[in-house]
Amino acid sequence: MTYSEAHQLFWDKPLFTHSFNKDRSYLAVSPNSNEVHIFKKSGTNWEFVYNLAEHDKLVTGIDWAPNSNRIVTCSQDRNAYVWSFDGQSWKPELVMLRINRAATCVKWSPNETKFAVGTGAKVICICSFSEADNWWGSKHLKKPLKSTILCLDWHPDNILLAAGSTDKKVRVFSAFIKGLDEPTKNAVWGEKLPFEKLCGEFGTESTGWIHSVAFSPSGNQIAFTGHDSTFTVVSPGQSVNSTVKGSMLPLTSVMFVSENQAIGKLDRPFRKLIFIGVGHDCRPYLFSFTGSQWQLTHNLDEGKKKSFGGNSAMDKFRQMDSRNQQAGTDTELSTVHQNTITCVRAFAGNPSQVTKISTSGIDGRIVLWDLLAAGVSGMSLR
Repeated sequence: MTYSEAHQLFWDKPLFTHSFNKDRSYLAVSPNSNEVHIFKKSGTNWEFVYNLAEHDKLVTGIDWAPNSNRIVTCSQDRNAYVWSFDGQSWKPELVMLRINRAATCVKWSPNETKFAVGTGAKVICICSFSEADNWWGSKHLKKPLKSTILCLDWHPDNILLAAGSTDKKVRVFSAFIKGLDEPTKNAVWGEKLPFEKLCGEFGTESTGWIHSVAFSPSGNQIAFTGHDSTFTVVSPGQSVNSTVKGSMLPLTSVMFVSENQAIGKLDRPFRKLIFIGVGHDCRPYLFSFTGSQWQLTHNLDEGKKKSFGGNSAMDKFRQMDSRNQQAGTDTELSTVHQNTITCVRAFAGNPSQVTKISTSGIDGRIVLWDLLAAGVSGMSLR
């Protein structure tokens, strides 16, 4: 059994994103509303403890900074808030985004001194705190953006930012802020990295917008996925550049879980890069580079019928009602998630060797997957 925990947070509300605190004792989610719900781990269950209700419209992004313990949220109301805990409650601070369209996604930088907000206004907001003004301000990445930003990911150096958009392109920008960041050079992406420098632009011959983008742990590769069921891995200056047309439905979220790590006990051992993709097939997939090409290596969900969500009659009827089922019908999928998986995040391990991942889905579930016991073939990351 690959998954180690599965929790039904909501029966009738989808989860489009989720984020944990540093020690994984708290979980933040938005149940398709203008609110963010925070749950606390209580034994084997999650207990609702806080409600963050400052936004006016649908919350589109949540990210929890592990070290500073601050939460950033963004919404279709064109606003973003940074939330700080004062020991009793969460206090919001408004971020000056200066946009005229919805905010679509948000992500803290690795050192947590700034964060990026994707928008429908054809700009990316790079936000940082101004001590002089005592507020969170923003600078805009504009050119050559001409469409809505759907996904973001930071390079490990805290300077470079990858963004995927509805024009089927992934672009890598410098988000260097003078006075906040230390000047740096990058042998792969460029020697000089002033703010708004375009360090790379990638696309495919596909007809799908970009759902998700992720840097590898070293920052030398990028993986991204399109709505046409393709996944692409690019490595500037190297030969690891490929687009693969998958047989599965589109992937909505991807992340690297290993780089230059040995994988054993599969049909054929391999090394190099490994990433996880999740999406409309309702199960996580493991992709690997075998030395010559990228391929789907493993399905983390065994696909066996699973008992889930309690045995009481009330639980059964609540589940049927949320799916608009009639008595006597059985439309339960053979997967742990019963609808599209919308988000995947690292739960345990380190960036170059993730040992557990968490997923959230439209079915209102949070599932933890153990990569050390992934599947019947006994895959082990070491």
